[in-house]
Amino acid sequence: MIGALMLGFLAGAIARLVMPDAFSHISGWRSWVLSTALGLCGAALGWLIFTDWLGIGDTQVFDLGGLVGAIIGTMILLPIAGYILKRTGTVQRLERR
Repeated sequence: MIGALMLGFLAGAIARLVMPDAFSHISGWRSWVLSTALGLCGAALGWLIFTDWLGIGDTQVFDLGGLVGAIIGTMILLPIAGYILKRTGTVQRLERR
């Protein structure tokens, strides 16, 4: 469990460095919580793409060997999540707090 959180945080942080504009409108700790959650989802998506569909890698979802897949999965999810947050008005509610 702790390893999955660390992998999600690391994947989210690296994806934020590569794609800094994805959550530029949300500042503070909320953006890091979102990045960590998206990092966990991105790790699952990366595992699904690389291990399940392409047959590359091992069968463990959250391991450091799958960090590249987790980062790629997070980079896929970041613009989608940013679009959804903007469309639903969640960004404005998060900015006011």
